[in-house]
Amino acid sequence: MLLRHFLKDRVVPFTAYYSKLFKELGMEAGDIRGTDDLAKLPFTSKRLIENPRDFVIIPDEHVLKHQWSTLRYALTHGPSATKTMLEEELRPILLTSTTGRSAAPVPFLYSKHDIVNLEEGGRRMMELCKSDPSWRHINAFPFAPHLAFWLAHHAGTGFNTFMLSTGGGKTMGTDGNLRLIGKIQPDAIIAMPTFLYHLLQQAAAEKQQWTNLKRIVLGGEKVPNGMRRKLRALCEEIGSPGVSIMSTYGFTEAKVAWTECMPPDGEEPSGFHVYPDMTFLEIINPETGERVPDGQPGEIVCTPLDARGTVVMRYRTGDLIDGGITYEACPHCGRTCPRLLGKISRVSDMRRLNIGKLKGTLVDFNALENLLDDTEGLGAWQIELRKRNDDPLESDVVLVHATPINGGNPEDLKQKISSRFGNAVEFAPNEILFHTWDEIRRMQGVGKELKEQKVVDHRPSTDN
Repeated sequence: MLLRHFLKDRVVPFTAYYSKLFKELGMEAGDIRGTDDLAKLPFTSKRLIENPRDFVIIPDEHVLKHQWSTLRYALTHGPSATKTMLEEELRPILLTSTTGRSAAPVPFLYSKHDIVNLEEGGRRMMELCKSDPSWRHINAFPFAPHLAFWLAHHAGTGFNTFMLSTGGGKTMGTDGNLRLIGKIQPDAIIAMPTFLYHLLQQAAAEKQQWTNLKRIVLGGEKVPNGMRRKLRALCEEIGSPGVSIMSTYGFTEAKVAWTECMPPDGEEPSGFHVYPDMTFLEIINPETGERVPDGQPGEIVCTPLDARGTVVMRYRTGDLIDGGITYEACPHCGRTCPRLLGKISRVSDMRRLNIGKLKGTLVDFNALENLLDDTEGLGAWQIELRKRNDDPLESDVVLVHATPINGGNPEDLKQKISSRFGNAVEFAPNEILFHTWDEIRRMQGVGKELKEQKVVDHRPSTDN
């Protein structure tokens, strides 16, 4: 019902791309009666969004006035209230954009209606993470026109709680964040994993005490189990043992993000809890485009059910989920909303290498990131790809830049990294180079980049 009315009243009449698409397919909005009928529509991809304006709901005033939903509201509220209602629902007032790391940034518009949904989605995240309105929250995402920052901000207003945004490292720097957090003594911090790791590492080195910290909520990057262990260990050092760490998953095109619920002590997370009244997710075979059964791996495809401003239907995320989706009740919190299960990785993180016997072979850098984060004794790291002798025709070179934890033995760590690489991808790094914490922070761009650089590709662009 939500999908049918959404398409009939808003998407098909008022977006240039989908209006044209339905005409070309010889279809009407009413032909989509439920989510199973979405298979009649082609996928939308980032490549197709060449003219973002074509995906914005821009109503025709004459058509809008004669829609039954408008007439019904006008009969009970009057013309002036109807005009205000429609402006709040449809007028764009906020612009966000994709991060633009693999392509040019794409703008996404929000109306007040979308912002209300953003607040509600954020409020639900707070509840899932078992926050409390009386707590003090720090939003350490960078000040930027991106979903992560704005969702964290509106989660504070939606939950009616104290939320202080530091702007991440780009605004106040590591020292500024440390001073502010030391004064505020927050109960919860919302941040990028790599930035927060460096922040906690520095706090521990300075023997600071953040004794109120109870929750860490992470977004914008993958959060392997090894990263969670490192963060918990650092939290213990700064006086906050037993901190619960939750990961979130979202993307600009969804205009919302989802979180894990707080698991009981010692239990593994039970997946990202999706809001079925806002979004419908499909899991497809990335090769055939066909839906896969529940609980099977595949690519995540997203269709909004209540968005305004910019809308993309059946959006192929390029994100692969290894446990698929389930509609069974969560074993931790009992909620019956859909859940995304297992690790999520990006198709774009599969890179073709010419190294040793692996010439022209795709290597899963998602697995390498998990491998390094899970390596005992390894602190911060960066993978660098180069060409031998900087010659485009030569073979690829894989370098690992690393910092040991607590002055660990570099030679032992080097052997451990080489061995784990060999078991996972059948080759070892050409070189493992060790750096100080300050050096690795500069290499990763901590406090400078929107997302810290954990994998950098310095091969000539024509060979990428």
